[in-house]
Amino acid sequence: MENFAAPARPIIAAMIADAAAAPDRAVAFQGAPGANSHMAVREALPDALPLPCFSFEDAIEAVREGRAARAMIPIENSLHGRVADIHFLLPESGLVITGEHFLPIRHALLGTGTLEQVREATSHVQALGQCRLWLRARGITPVAYADTAGAAALVAETANPEIAALAPAGAAPLYGLDVLASDIADADHNMTRFVLLAREGAAPKGDGPCMTTLVFEVKNVPAALYKALGGFATNGVNMTKLESYQRGGSFAASEFYADIVGRPGDPAVDRALAELGFHSKWVRLLGTYRQARPRP
Repeated sequence: MENFAAPARPIIAAMIADAAAAPDRAVAFQGAPGANSHMAVREALPDALPLPCFSFEDAIEAVREGRAARAMIPIENSLHGRVADIHFLLPESGLVITGEHFLPIRHALLGTGTLEQVREATSHVQALGQCRLWLRARGITPVAYADTAGAAALVAETANPEIAALAPAGAAPLYGLDVLASDIADADHNMTRFVLLAREGAAPKGDGPCMTTLVFEVKNVPAALYKALGGFATNGVNMTKLESYQRGGSFAASEFYADIVGRPGDPAVDRALAELGFHSKWVRLLGTYRQARPRP
């Protein structure tokens, strides 16, 4: 908790105490109170007890240690792409994806002075990337910080009118800041996708299509990816996301993260996964869960 700026600490201490009294209701998130991840928890799980954590690793560890039943983690943004390091953290966490949530993002510029006085804007690198054109047009220098609402608490602590924070407007009253500009984004479609992580998976509840998330490493042979993915095409399984990532500094993009529509047990999905397994070194399923919004 000491990593957070002083204005956030009393609020965080109270939230930690509430979560400790009922860990089965606690949902860990990265950031200070008022962050977008906090908003996602409140929106998706109104009865949950949000548990603030300074880093993604801290939020995942809270679930692994039993201090929270689940974690709400951002995985990608429609403007700025995937959230850094998530593709490494998810497989290594040992946790299971049990749900997803989409949150429209509208940032505000929060500070202690006027908009004309602001020279720097501090926030999470994702937020800065989502508003880079707006900031550049006003000659405001972006400065990266651990999270959006944490940046707001820092601005409140420093009380320098030349430094503002990009954060949800709801963070302003928490830290005694003024909203200098609102509804900031470089595109109207600014949306972040979150996933819910738990220690154990569960059968998806309710009606509607499911998503399955997986990671895999193809064999080091010509056309390996083409062969590995062929089963999804021939069996009519929709793959909505496929991203490569590197591990160990090899510069060989042989590991992949994928989302598919469907679930193990569906004959078409089982056939596609069997073919993927035949052409891969390994395949790891990270979770099956209900779609929060339709995929085309």
